[in-house]
Amino acid sequence: MTSVAVRPSTFRVWLLAIRPATLPAALSGVVVGLGAALAVRTPFRLDTALGCVAVALLLQITANLSNDLSDFRKGADTVERTGPLRVAAAGYVTPRQLEIAIAVVIALAGVVGLWLTTVGGPILLVVGILAVIAAVAYTGGPWAYGYRGLGEVFVFLFFGFVAVVGTAYLQSARLEPLFWVAAIPVGALTTAILVVNNLRDIPTDTLAGKRTLAVVLGVRRTRLEYIALLLVAFVVPVVLVAAGRGLAVLLPLIALPVASPLLRTVRTFTEPRQLNLVLKGTARLALIFGVLFAVGLAIGGALA
Repeated sequence: MTSVAVRPSTFRVWLLAIRPATLPAALSGVVVGLGAALAVRTPFRLDTALGCVAVALLLQITANLSNDLSDFRKGADTVERTGPLRVAAAGYVTPRQLEIAIAVVIALAGVVGLWLTTVGGPILLVVGILAVIAAVAYTGGPWAYGYRGLGEVFVFLFFGFVAVVGTAYLQSARLEPLFWVAAIPVGALTTAILVVNNLRDIPTDTLAGKRTLAVVLGVRRTRLEYIALLLVAFVVPVVLVAAGRGLAVLLPLIALPVASPLLRTVRTFTEPRQLNLVLKGTARLALIFGVLFAVGLAIGGALA
């Protein structure tokens, strides 16, 4: 007797589409940006903080929906894929429905972003437009940079520097060297999420002609890339302590036990499916590290 697959509810389908497991990483940049602003003794602004949270989440959702749509159209999501289910490839939503959803999410991000420009000035409008383009163009459009080995660069730039420095700037109305340094571990950990995703998908991406950096580097060197990114993230707080930012910025080192099993699995995995848990775990690590780092920065600033 054959079993019949039951279609998930509409709510469940769209929950799968937005990929909630990836959203904590989007928040880490905002959290660290707030901590960096407090480190330079800036009064906390709840309004811009909430605005940055909303934009970060909406842009991450935009990227996830666009990736689902574009990979389906380009044949990268096939039955051989070992990652979580993709709603377009599964036939749960049509490309047109995804297009509408992407437009709605971008519009919502635009509304919040326009309000933030009244606080931070027109430069944020330019940054916001570039961020939307980056979210959509990872796998979409005529020059999908994710198919050309540039995904890591853009993730580091937008989820690291733009998220942290932009949030801190909206809180403080100035730019400080600390903001840029604080963005490095956030960018590294967020990029590590993409790296492990692409490491898992090397076999299917190769068949689909999707030349991610992982496909170019191969399994062994992509493992090393992941390890290097986590190492960079944990080294930055040590460097800040050496620079006189106070011992409190070492708080992220508490997250080392969270990172340890992830590193072990990346070094030793034999089946791509084993990396699905690493993907979720790295997103969780990014948020835990971000919260601890933000608290450490804020305490260090208060005690300075």
